[in-house]
Amino acid sequence: MQDSCPEPALKAVAIGAGYFSGFQYEAWNRIPEVTVAAISNRTESKARQKMAEFSIPRFYADWREMIDRERPDFVDIITPPETHAEICAQAALAGAAIVCQKPLAPTLDESRRIVENARDAGVRFMVHENFRWQPWHREIKRILRTGGIGSPIHLYFRMRTGDGWGEDAYLSRQPFFRDYPRLLVYETAVHFIDTFRYLLGEIVEVYAKLRRLNPVIRGEDAGQILFSFASGATAVLDANRYNEAEVESPRFTFGELRLDATRGHLAMAADSSMRIKLLGEPMRAHDYTRADINFAGDCVYSVQRHFVDCLLSGEAFESHGEDYLRTLSVVDAVYESADTGCAVRP
Repeated sequence: MQDSCPEPALKAVAIGAGYFSGFQYEAWNRIPEVTVAAISNRTESKARQKMAEFSIPRFYADWREMIDRERPDFVDIITPPETHAEICAQAALAGAAIVCQKPLAPTLDESRRIVENARDAGVRFMVHENFRWQPWHREIKRILRTGGIGSPIHLYFRMRTGDGWGEDAYLSRQPFFRDYPRLLVYETAVHFIDTFRYLLGEIVEVYAKLRRLNPVIRGEDAGQILFSFASGATAVLDANRYNEAEVESPRFTFGELRLDATRGHLAMAADSSMRIKLLGEPMRAHDYTRADINFAGDCVYSVQRHFVDCLLSGEAFESHGEDYLRTLSVVDAVYESADTGCAVRP
């Protein structure tokens, strides 16, 4: 009789034990083809907590020794962006596939070097870009592919997370946000830029207004960005980490969306409920599958499931390095537009 739970086919090691790592370790534990054999982190006590919680057997103080001794199939990098280049280079030298958290690196040039180094070493590389894997975005893409509302005209997304006001902003979860010289776009809006590309295609021009509302942080925390797409569609991201939303869990969907198209429009509320109104017809609720588990509709599991499936099949990752550099070039264009007051082509 065949075992319904196959033996793990992929051995992983992970570097990082911060706030977001728990979502990733929990998701790996639900992917039967993967075993996380070891963890490394600068603060051992934090690593030990994750080891106990997620049944990870071994700890290494030195991540280099861990990669060398464990000889993993892939390395999961969940560390600050300024550490990624060195870790990715070492993993590539060891011949291990790489899944790396975003922001990929402090600059676009350094991000390019990371991608080029992995390509030259012949190792698989994927950015852990999970927002496009949120179930509402996958459903909207399905609706667009099937022509359910026609061709896209304009997308509007309004984000209010409310976690960035007051003197203790971000301290309880991600205190390093306070010191980022660039915050809203570099750390958060990059998710939406990537998701907008997934939904509407390539971005050909941006115009941005950015500002800092909370004086205790270094970077910007609010802004409005207009995107123009090669298809002729447009989009606006109206994002603000300072003001609060009117929902219990603002980080579930991160906001509310409206998509106008040639046959009607689609609207998603901050609780993930969706409605469709075709031209000349009544508004109707649209049912689809989603769950409030792990992070933001279980998108971390979905992106990691995709990573494993592609490693095993040889298919290309959605967020492979070269593709993600296109997202990062738009990030740079947004900042250039905000600095110059002009529209910028990435």
